[in-house]
Amino acid sequence: MDFFTAQDHARRKTGQLVVLLIAAVMTLIAVTTVVIAIVVHFMRDDRGSVTADNLLAALSPELVAVVALGVVALVGLGGLFKRSQLRRGGGKVVAEALGGREINPGTENANERRILNVVEEMAIASGMPVPPVYLLQEAGINAFAAGYDTSDAVIGITQGAINHLSREELQGVVAHEFSHILHGDMRLNMRLISVLHGVLLIGLLGYILLRSTTSRGRSVRRNNSNGKGAVVVLALGVALAVIGYAGTFFGNWIKAAVSRQREYLADASAVQYTRNPNGIGQALIKIGSHTQGARIEASQASEYSHLFFGQGMKLGFTRLLATHPPIGKRITRVMPGWNGEFNASFSAPAVSDVANAGDKSAVGFADIPSVHSSAATMTGASAQAAIASMGQPGPRHLANAKATLDALPARIRRATQDPYAVRALMYALLLSQDIEVRKQQLASLQQVALPDVYREVMSHAGEVLMLRDPLRLPLMELALPALKNLSVDQATHFRQCMVGLINADSQVSLFEWTLYHWLVHHLGLGKKDSGAAVRKLSDLQPECQLLLNVLARAGQSDPDKVNAALDAAEKELPFALSAKSEVPDIKSLGPAVSRLRRLRPQQKPAVLQAMARCIEHSEQIKPAEAELFRVIADMLECPMPPLLIEE
Repeated sequence: MDFFTAQDHARRKTGQLVVLLIAAVMTLIAVTTVVIAIVVHFMRDDRGSVTADNLLAALSPELVAVVALGVVALVGLGGLFKRSQLRRGGGKVVAEALGGREINPGTENANERRILNVVEEMAIASGMPVPPVYLLQEAGINAFAAGYDTSDAVIGITQGAINHLSREELQGVVAHEFSHILHGDMRLNMRLISVLHGVLLIGLLGYILLRSTTSRGRSVRRNNSNGKGAVVVLALGVALAVIGYAGTFFGNWIKAAVSRQREYLADASAVQYTRNPNGIGQALIKIGSHTQGARIEASQASEYSHLFFGQGMKLGFTRLLATHPPIGKRITRVMPGWNGEFNASFSAPAVSDVANAGDKSAVGFADIPSVHSSAATMTGASAQAAIASMGQPGPRHLANAKATLDALPARIRRATQDPYAVRALMYALLLSQDIEVRKQQLASLQQVALPDVYREVMSHAGEVLMLRDPLRLPLMELALPALKNLSVDQATHFRQCMVGLINADSQVSLFEWTLYHWLVHHLGLGKKDSGAAVRKLSDLQPECQLLLNVLARAGQSDPDKVNAALDAAEKELPFALSAKSEVPDIKSLGPAVSRLRRLRPQQKPAVLQAMARCIEHSEQIKPAEAELFRVIADMLECPMPPLLIEE
């Protein structure tokens, strides 16, 4: 399934979720009305036996209306509250609710450092910012991805997973979770949490009230000789228990119905990313043989059970409510020759000749020219290959990511882990190559930046200015986890300092726009267009034209070449591009990209193809063009793998 089809499928699943929710709410209204009618019957002085006629007599239209209003209000308000809570904090809220702590990017713990390296490689290979990683103190082997989009996504991993899984197996598990992020499952799962919170709240309320009425019932029996109060309390307790179980059942049923098949897709994607079925296959085998399995003991684990890599909760008498397929079936799908035994000795053949995604010689480009070679160039085929690889990076991308991380100076990599130094790196990226302009920038920065940050700027500026262009975007991606830990005041001050550096020469370069808007987007410092993805491309013709005008001028200034680039882009669009000779106002590009984010998933390929035509028309793609192309694609929620250079 390609990236856009998967995204559209996940969006359509949301509609299925709404239908299931309506069915669950209607059933809950019916169950609640019946049990309340029974309670009312027992409270009447002239009650007889519980018969259909007596129950029908108690079921007045007023009772049905009140119960329906109450259930809908509880489900609706509960869902809105949870949605607001998750929207504010994203995946971080889920990770902390499960007892997770963020792994310090500068950790010296070997196991923690290993999982961070795996996540960094997978993020850079897939073209998305590096997400924070949270560690759960759980003995079971499990993991999860949570968040609404790549800006607030987090990866969670259990202590059992990093203790018992090899690097190869961790890579398979992390690739599985990245599939959930890239294919839209993560956002669907977050919506599922919000929608079902109200339904599950009914169950929780039932349990709380049942406990309180049980103790109250004992008191009533001691003080009421005729037992009438005890019967009423008992009836109320049973009613609440029935309602509670019904709410929990329907909540879990909906989760199971929505999530099970997505696990098979994510498993298959993990194999496709790494070309190594043994990674995820052996991880599943270890879960099957581990005493704790994939068990998650956190008190709120049941609410988030559909997020986990493995079945984190005990199954009752039926697999009807299982959020994951049977582990044996998952293993058989990725390792068809599996012998059915949960031991680590079985090994499956690699999907291709590439048995190790990190082995550069295996993929036939020993020196990774996209990072190290100045003789190689990116061609039009590079852009088309990147679009085709969206949501499904392969071994070449993983190898390229590893080479990129190795190419970054060790001192700069360490600086991305420090809260002061990481800000200094971003400031240094904005420093001009022109000495006089740079002097103005540093003088302005010294007046407003924190002294410790300014010292770090002076310490790292030389190395940053010497970085090759292809390393700038990976450096930005590596910096995000530390930057996301800034307080609101620190982030606001960070933004002000960036604005001062950009305005020092009274003009905005393409890279300055790229860095600033990408960071503002992913750090949540700007206003997001949070509307639903319902727009057609024809509705956003001016925004599309502005974007392509900017991109066409990113690689050249000659009017004829610019028009040739726009002519090539026009062939991918359902409308003509007018006013091709107008020089675009780059300050208007931010709002235009924000509005383009609301395009339907199946409308976005045309925009990306038009962008690719803009930068490939000369048969060579410059680093600045590739950088802007990928950043805008990322802001459109289409994370794109790096453009690989053809030798």
